Amino acid sequence: MAPNVKERIESIIKSSRDRRTYRALILENDMKVFLMSDPKTDKSAAAVNVGIGHMSDPDELPGLAHFCEHMLFLGTERYPEENEYHKFLSEHGGSGNATTSADQTNYYFDILPEHLSGALERFSKFFICPLFTESATEREVNAVNSEHEKNIPNEDWRLEQLDRSTAKKSHAYHKFGTGNKETLSTVPKEKGIDVREELLKFHDTWYSSNIMNLCILGKESLDELEEMAVKLFSDVKNKSVTSPSWPEHPFGPDEVKLIGYIVPIKDIRILHITFPIPDLYVHYKTNPGYYLCHLIGHEGPGSLLTALKMKSWCNSLVAASRCPARGFGFLSVHVDLTQEGIDHVNDIIKMLFQYLNMLKVNGPQEWFFNEIRDIRGMNFRFRDITTPRYYVSCTAINMQRYPLKEVLSGSFLIDDWKPELIDMLMSYLTPENVRVAVVAKKYEPETNETEKWYGIKYKLEKISPIIVNDWTEAGTYDCLQLPRKNDFIPSDFELKDKEDNAPEHPVLVKDTPLTRAWFKQDDEYNLPKTALRFELASPLAYMDPLTCTMTYLFVELFVDGFNEYTYAAELAGMAWTLLATKYGIMLTISGYNHKQPVLLGMILDQMTKFKVDPTRYEILKEKYVRELQNLEAEQPYQHAMKFLTIVLAQAAWTKDDLLAGVKDLTLKSLEAFVPQLLSKLHIECFIHGNIDRKAALELVNMVEDKLNSFLHICPLLPYQMLRNREYKLEDGCNYLLEVYNTVHRSSCVDVYYQCGLQCTQSNMHLKLLVKLLNEPCFYNLRTVEQLGYIVSCDVRGYGGVHGLRIIVQSNKHPKYVDQRIEVFIENMKNYLEELPKEAFNRIKESLASQLLERPKVMEHLTAWYWGEISTHQYHFDRTKVEVAYLKTVEKDNILQFYNEFIHPSSSRRHKVAVHVISVAEGGAGKRVETEDGISPVTAHLKEPKLIENITEFKSDHGLFPLVKPYINIYKPTQSKL
Repeated sequence: MAPNVKERIESIIKSSRDRRTYRALILENDMKVFLMSDPKTDKSAAAVNVGIGHMSDPDELPGLAHFCEHMLFLGTERYPEENEYHKFLSEHGGSGNATTSADQTNYYFDILPEHLSGALERFSKFFICPLFTESATEREVNAVNSEHEKNIPNEDWRLEQLDRSTAKKSHAYHKFGTGNKETLSTVPKEKGIDVREELLKFHDTWYSSNIMNLCILGKESLDELEEMAVKLFSDVKNKSVTSPSWPEHPFGPDEVKLIGYIVPIKDIRILHITFPIPDLYVHYKTNPGYYLCHLIGHEGPGSLLTALKMKSWCNSLVAASRCPARGFGFLSVHVDLTQEGIDHVNDIIKMLFQYLNMLKVNGPQEWFFNEIRDIRGMNFRFRDITTPRYYVSCTAINMQRYPLKEVLSGSFLIDDWKPELIDMLMSYLTPENVRVAVVAKKYEPETNETEKWYGIKYKLEKISPIIVNDWTEAGTYDCLQLPRKNDFIPSDFELKDKEDNAPEHPVLVKDTPLTRAWFKQDDEYNLPKTALRFELASPLAYMDPLTCTMTYLFVELFVDGFNEYTYAAELAGMAWTLLATKYGIMLTISGYNHKQPVLLGMILDQMTKFKVDPTRYEILKEKYVRELQNLEAEQPYQHAMKFLTIVLAQAAWTKDDLLAGVKDLTLKSLEAFVPQLLSKLHIECFIHGNIDRKAALELVNMVEDKLNSFLHICPLLPYQMLRNREYKLEDGCNYLLEVYNTVHRSSCVDVYYQCGLQCTQSNMHLKLLVKLLNEPCFYNLRTVEQLGYIVSCDVRGYGGVHGLRIIVQSNKHPKYVDQRIEVFIENMKNYLEELPKEAFNRIKESLASQLLERPKVMEHLTAWYWGEISTHQYHFDRTKVEVAYLKTVEKDNILQFYNEFIHPSSSRRHKVAVHVISVAEGGAGKRVETEDGISPVTAHLKEPKLIENITEFKSDHGLFPLVKPYINIYKPTQSKL
């Protein structure tokens, strides 16, 4: 055994198709290590999972574990510069992040393979010698606070915290895990607590090698990776601590048989039914939680969902079991209620117990367990290769849960049929052991309590003994039945013979006035899977707000009505979606190819025979209106991005436009619209995967034939197929659109510098500039100035036009933030001019490597190709062409591009900004202007011109032309009088 290695495990259970090699180690300091060698990887990655989380926070410092996670990124004794780690990753094609949960903290990064050692060295020091400097501690608490305030209007975060706040006060689950400025700065200062000392103490106590798991993926051999791990992580101290476990459940007898009435931020109606259960990870080979949730959440004939929809009480239902921390768990059922359903909560819960009673009467079903086992085994066998960063992060977490040899398989494979475990779990799913939460705006007048951290208004009361007894005596209900056997499970996994001299990129295999079909046989992933994409383009789909609404509702009604019949296909590994887009309707099918033709045929048959269900029409129309109204509660950065699109896009309807369109909608008008939509269109499709050209054309012809047989399609005229364009800003402009938000305390700035039409040269200049500015932008605006938690610098593209965008979501006034962005942009001139040539070349090479990185999952490659098809650019060789040009780019080219399009002094700069100003209580729009609000404007900066009317703004500007396709798809036309 090598020095510092206590144990080595070579026999790792893996998929038969997995060509990577694996090894697990236990070091002398008791750190568990999992090594992954992949000589072909174009990204290396690593993760450390620490078996401690926010449930171990000191009682007087809520959020300390999360704060510790933030602080580890801001300097170590070996690398004291605050941005050293992120700067190294950014310059070498990588990125990193971390998350803190109830009982663990997960750190991860990826990097170009040749720089794994350097990144690992910097990473390892997080766990050996962090600095926790005074200045960084004072500043970073603002980032934690911004992160918390971002989450305050999020319904999931709110409900989870309310769950915690109503648990046993003596239980660690009761704690507030995120932390904020109050818990990590204000109150500690009042109590004389030194937070930096507490951070050091927390790290010194809990960051122990014996509760850490390290996972490394690299192109090196297993021996080389082992040497790296031993060298860099053997110095992590073993403090011989034990990861805490909480076998006592946070919900005891006093916390069950309760119902909470909760007021949401959005206008939603949700029923949450929760049963406290034991920690089930010990039973992972049987997974009784998955078995029962699979049945309760089934969506096929005889299911609970189908029965509830027949009564018009719900739209969707999801069942899930989870263990938020070691020692205890929950099994929950979440129901999206209709307007009528909110008045039948007790009846819905009674039906749940009737379904459970039906399961008890029938007993555990071995055939159903075997079906689940076979599907999970199939998915493990043909598992997609995920991105290295995600792969190592998940693996490091799984090292906490499964034996090392089963780390890869433990979350997939089940092979122990133990009906007694299913019966055991069923014994917890009783009316005596239930917690109910009903979420709806209607309860606001009834609430009498306010949750401390999120300000949630609610009322909590005991469930009436009469109701509990009614649920106990619920009996069974004839409509509720066990699922049928799944006929969609594939049995043919044969890989098709590859074409001789197959083209490298998609090729056009059919081009008629009605259909343009692209085909690419997979020669890279070698899985029995295919991705199908069909765009049914129609100018009616987005012609005005009314037709936009009707297209959306048609799609929603179709999916809603057909889901019962296709759910089995989804369970068997065939996902399908139908979406309304600006250009029409998008149908996608992906997954195992064996029975895809059957599913496609079913969908098309149903589409051509579609009839509007009047009851579901009313329900989904009402839901659509609520969804539009709920847009107000989206994050401010999402508002900013949408309004920028509304300002610049040729066609984009606002929420108010769409709400006005709903007023003109009737059942009859929708019924008349659907055949019109489907009878005049153009089909653009792409078939990619384990399929040959003949079979692909058969699928294309099936789509044509089935649509034509019922609808007699008339092809579109060529000009009706053109894509939307973007409005062109004039030289030297500086526009500002101000919008207001009443929900979030945070405001947002989205600054966009339009750089013109895309071409190889400008694409590479812009992408390289963004690559150069990204890390300094994050470091200066977020880490140093602490303007907000969400800070991004990226390329924005629309309609063949692109530019640089910077987004900052902040508690400070947008005018101030906008000016700080401008100061940053101006300062970057010196940064770019002084950047050493070797650093510039390093970042350029990093960008080239990132662009050349192949998608790990076939569907991601499908999506990339579809991006070229859907924009009608068809530049399938774009990456190679652009990277070849990128290699010729010098720093002077980037400086010239920056000076022409980005620097504030440029007469050719085109700037437009969206300011989302919070007028919620505590928001920047409510505060008296101080130095936090408006900063003195730099002398040469031009005052922005306010966009007071978007229509008027658009009428004053012309549109960019569309980028010409790289493949000539336009046929010559003959004009006749």
